[in-house]
Amino acid sequence: MSEPSLRRAPPSLATTGIGSLPHTELEAGLRAALSLDIPFLPQLPVGRPSELMLPQALEGLPGLSWDGTGRCEVDLEVWSAGRADFEARLEAALDSGDCEAFEPSPEACQAWRPFLGQVARHALPFAKAQLAGSFTARTLVRTREGVPCLDVPGLDAGIHRLLLARCLGMVRALRRTGTTPLFFLDEPGLYAFTRGDPRHALALQEARLLVEALRHEGAWVGVHCCAQTDWAFLLDAGLDVLALDVGLSLDAVLEESGPLARFLAAGGRLSLGLLPTTASAYDVDERVDAVEVSLEAALPPGHALADGSLPVLLTPACGLALQAVADAEHLLARLQEARARLERMLTSRARL
Repeated sequence: MSEPSLRRAPPSLATTGIGSLPHTELEAGLRAALSLDIPFLPQLPVGRPSELMLPQALEGLPGLSWDGTGRCEVDLEVWSAGRADFEARLEAALDSGDCEAFEPSPEACQAWRPFLGQVARHALPFAKAQLAGSFTARTLVRTREGVPCLDVPGLDAGIHRLLLARCLGMVRALRRTGTTPLFFLDEPGLYAFTRGDPRHALALQEARLLVEALRHEGAWVGVHCCAQTDWAFLLDAGLDVLALDVGLSLDAVLEESGPLARFLAAGGRLSLGLLPTTASAYDVDERVDAVEVSLEAALPPGHALADGSLPVLLTPACGLALQAVADAEHLLARLQEARARLERMLTSRARL
């Protein structure tokens, strides 16, 4: 099946989530995740450290251990002892195309199988999932001696191949439900990216190949980075979607006028993290208006919210696991309010 026949573009102004929720009851978490325009796979790490970003993504890596905060390390002796069997299973899955064994287990993501069931049952046209990205995993996870896994030959490649297999397994499982997957690679570790470091440049090139593999499977592929990074380099990385915290990073992205113009001309779109996850009080209308003014003032020629030539997605600024359940659900409801505000604004301008 060819790529164009698989990929449908998500609607502009559609709301979705970044990933984590504070719910401890699976059914309540699923309800919250299904309440948005594009339902998202809820990661539910409260009381379950195995569902935190890095332990979840690296499940099954020999020698991996983690603490209650999700900080991971790898015992190189255990890694070495289990490496041959691990690599053989990985390569067999990647060679055959059957990566089902690398989908998240119930321990790593209790919502995964129930979420797939809901996507299929409701014949959802789009569904979003996410996983820690390769750069973040390899730079933030360290050996017991404190060495970043990116600097350990073999382990470095093993982590990248594991994430490739897991991402492919998840995207293919979503495709089997009939939906078009929107798949985000969570890359907060890109704050440490240095263009002049050859290891970093190679890691980002490998990440670009991962993006291409997922696009070939019919997914819309994005990177979420809730930190400052080399936005020009990332905008040229072949993404479909760049997801960012607008309060932290929108101005910096808009300043990269050349890379941003190329990104948008190639069909890329922005996923705007409109609503902050830390501020207790803010005016939704004021935030929407400020973002709209920033976009209209700095977008490359030929792209504007007002005429529909800039399709965007709308999300919270980041995951919501650190919120109270009531606060997280309130924020998701306010996100729908923000979308309605933008729709009214754009409709009003179209009539002028």
